[in-house]
Amino acid sequence: MKKINLYEENDFNELHMSRLLVHDSPYFKILNFNFKAGQELPIHSHDIEGQVSIAVLEGEGEFLSSGSTLPATKGDVLISDIAEPHGIRAKTDMRVLVTIAPPI
Repeated sequence: MKKINLYEENDFNELHMSRLLVHDSPYFKILNFNFKAGQELPIHSHDIEGQVSIAVLEGEGEFLSSGSTLPATKGDVLISDIAEPHGIRAKTDMRVLVTIAPPI
């Protein structure tokens, strides 16, 4: 068993998004990304089979995909195939928790 407090382990960075590898196993990977307002994870995809979930823990922004955006606020979870283009743009300071299965 493992316990991690995201608020203690990963803070914000004024220059770029902050990333913390929370967990990595053969079954899934968990990452915490913190964005200052205006920072983003550009639209990208992975050429593998699997799924990704992006849960907004704090703040507001947008989920990005090819040709569209969806609002992203505290409590929202985006789930998609990992091969589908995805990204995030923060409107306010924003914390997200990303789960990838199987891990890449």
